[in-house]
Amino acid sequence: MVPNEALQYRGIVQLFLHFSWKWVGIITMDNEAGDNFLQVLEPMLSQKGICSAFTERAINEVRNVNIQVRIKQILNRLPAFMESTANAIVIYGEITSIIWLANYLWVAETVVVPLMLPGYKIPAGKVWITTAQIDFTSNTYYKMLDIQPFRDGVFHGALSFAIHSNEPLGFSEFVQNIDPFEAEGDGFIRNFWEQAFSCSFPKLNTPTKGTEPCSGEEDLETLPAPSFEMDMTGHSYSIYNAVHAVAHALHLMYSSGPRHRPRGDPGRLKMEPWQLHSLLRRISFNNSCGDEIRFNEHGELAAGFDVTNLVTFENDSYVRVKVGSVDSQAPFGKEFTINEDRVEWHEELTQLPPLSLCNDNCHPGYSREKEEGKKFCCYGCASCAEGMISDQEDMDFCIRCPEDQYPNQGRDQCIPKMPSFLSFQEPLGITLTALTLFFTVITAVVLGIFIKHRDTPIVKANNLSLTYVLLISLLLCFLCSLLFIGEPKKVTCLLRQAAFGIIFSVAVSSVLAKTITVVVVFMASKPGNIFRTWVGTRLAHVIVLSCSLLQVNICALWLATSPPFPDWDMHSLAREIIVKCNEGSVIMFYCVLSYMGILASVSFTVAFLARKLPDTFNEARFITFSMLVFCSVWLSFVPTYLSTRGKAMVAVEIFSVLASSAGLLGCIFSPKCYIIVLRPDLNKREQLIRRKL
Repeated sequence: MVPNEALQYRGIVQLFLHFSWKWVGIITMDNEAGDNFLQVLEPMLSQKGICSAFTERAINEVRNVNIQVRIKQILNRLPAFMESTANAIVIYGEITSIIWLANYLWVAETVVVPLMLPGYKIPAGKVWITTAQIDFTSNTYYKMLDIQPFRDGVFHGALSFAIHSNEPLGFSEFVQNIDPFEAEGDGFIRNFWEQAFSCSFPKLNTPTKGTEPCSGEEDLETLPAPSFEMDMTGHSYSIYNAVHAVAHALHLMYSSGPRHRPRGDPGRLKMEPWQLHSLLRRISFNNSCGDEIRFNEHGELAAGFDVTNLVTFENDSYVRVKVGSVDSQAPFGKEFTINEDRVEWHEELTQLPPLSLCNDNCHPGYSREKEEGKKFCCYGCASCAEGMISDQEDMDFCIRCPEDQYPNQGRDQCIPKMPSFLSFQEPLGITLTALTLFFTVITAVVLGIFIKHRDTPIVKANNLSLTYVLLISLLLCFLCSLLFIGEPKKVTCLLRQAAFGIIFSVAVSSVLAKTITVVVVFMASKPGNIFRTWVGTRLAHVIVLSCSLLQVNICALWLATSPPFPDWDMHSLAREIIVKCNEGSVIMFYCVLSYMGILASVSFTVAFLARKLPDTFNEARFITFSMLVFCSVWLSFVPTYLSTRGKAMVAVEIFSVLASSAGLLGCIFSPKCYIIVLRPDLNKREQLIRRKL
């Protein structure tokens, strides 16, 4: 007439999981039933990540536990529950388990600790969890052993699994109207009445001594709960349903036919108890409470358990409040229910709902770390590694943030990374933009000066067309820096490196053509030299055009095979997403740089060799300085570029473009502008002839 006990085990585990109790104690009887309880429950706890902090065995023989034995047992070994940090303790067994526990608590508090263990503090505020086998209503035992287990609220807040019960119609009126004098043949009622009210009924030939006679007017409602409960308990409800089940089975048997009735007495049934078994399996009925009573295929009652909360009072009484249930017939995932708001916890608990853990929880930002020699529920806490977080308590391991996010300082949540690129609004972008525009204006002014004074000797002496080409290419070099500032787009990514490579190749080719022109003019000045036929603008144009076309072909091949494209680098910086132009083919990018390096090296070499040629307006030594600056900038660019990330990498390239272009502009054209603007007296043909002479 009780549900399958396995359902109660599952309910206990679900209760632990609901309140996150991972470190629990177990008190069970020291008998075969207790062993079976441990064998079934402990594997279920382990599967759900719950550890048993201790297993305490309660002795069976209650009558043998006198005061001397109790004191000796406590002195020899304090019970594990008195020293353990586990706050949730499940008690399995019969009433003797509660008596054993109350014994220890009472003796320890009143005798052992004050007299023999001064300074020891008995832990309070435990959450006791009892099984359906335990019935607190056992006043006979309490009186016999002089124990008051509900004094001082020791069991206040206990959670109990009880067989499901309900209130049959008329039960309260029936209990209130019990008259012990009318139950003269019922020895149980009279014995109970005498023990509950400390009175006695006159017995035949036995005088009443030492107690008041029972009047029969005593009120059962005045009895505290340990003596009597006005409500129907789970055990009583089981008996109530058992009587009705047997009655239904007998009725079914009686109405099934005359084969069970003897011939001499047709109103009497002839049956054996075992004949009821098959009938009991088949019956199903609703009792007066409206509950369906039926049995499953194993002959067990198809019902569940109630979860009750024990609330004790100062007069050593208590009430049991239903706060949940375990129902095998409920939908999946809803077999266990509990209403936390109705639970009244022990007043000495420091946290509600209480914790029952081997150690403190690992807070977000930390993960659990196994400690050698301890159960798996006992662990340390290790801070999450760089780039990883834990956003919940007691995580087994930290998790890595998505690529587009990064951990906050506490490493307990991921924060979206902000896009990072060199914008026109930030100080670095504004500075570089201002420098670009400044050098662009300077170049335009120089170009304007040379156009205005194009008929002067110093301008004519150094190939006017090459000068225009060089100044325009330098102007474009400065302007192409603006392609590197701002959010990378498809068009800007395609243009920035190709434009930079081609324009710089034109500029360096112009410088090379100027240098070669100086050398050719000097060689052609000697009589009978074959270089006389090369003098003129055709050679310079061929040099610029051929050298530039080669770079154009390299860039065209690059854009045709593996062009640059906008890309997002989420790994280089911890807190930012680098929005950049992926070069597509790194090899082609370095081919462009290498070709520019070759042109610059050749220009530097030729200019260095021609720096001492006799000519009033010989540019070779100025070109030598300019190419020295140019080569120095780009030689330092490569390692610096490779060692930076994000907007700093873009800034390095812009700075290199501006520095090398400014070097060419300053070294080649500043001396000429000085003469044209500030010393026009030196910019005359007579001065040129005088210097030659």
